[in-house]
Amino acid sequence: MTTYISILRGINVSGQKMIKMDALRKSYESLGFHNVTSYLQSGNMVFTTDKNIELDEFTQIISDRIEKDFGFQIPVIVLSVDKLRQIVDTNPFAKENGKETAFLHVTFLSSLPDKYDLNALEEKKQNGEEISVTGNAIYLYCPNGYGRTKLNNTFLEAKLKMKATTRNWKTTTELLKIAQHMTKSIS
Repeated sequence: MTTYISILRGINVSGQKMIKMDALRKSYESLGFHNVTSYLQSGNMVFTTDKNIELDEFTQIISDRIEKDFGFQIPVIVLSVDKLRQIVDTNPFAKENGKETAFLHVTFLSSLPDKYDLNALEEKKQNGEEISVTGNAIYLYCPNGYGRTKLNNTFLEAKLKMKATTRNWKTTTELLKIAQHMTKSIS
């Protein structure tokens, strides 16, 4: 059994694309996934499976199931525990003294960005904001709040021409804790 994390974009936001977590867990279980656990109400799922397929296949399987069960398409990003651990461990802002973790965010990308203009991303920074692009994650420090930044998910998706979803640092690290605990308990 292997543990995975899936992050859904755009459910249960402003009364749109509503999915109850119990129903979502049942959808995942119907795919043959085990130990399905949700974190918060925004589509953060941790699960185990003995299926040996590529992450892109998991993404498609989950996306198709959500469309079948709930009637709409949403972006889904699936990560291995090792990938999420790497993303957490390489956050350049988490290690800096003076940075409040409440203002840290990670934008998870559906794939590695092809060519992109870092200057175009940095031009959108506002007072005190920082951005770092590494692999398939973008790290943001938004001391004025994520709701006020122009470095939001929609902007990043448009500039990088790919699907993405953003989580705050607390959610990101909590997902890793849940996944690591699950991995230990199945070993």
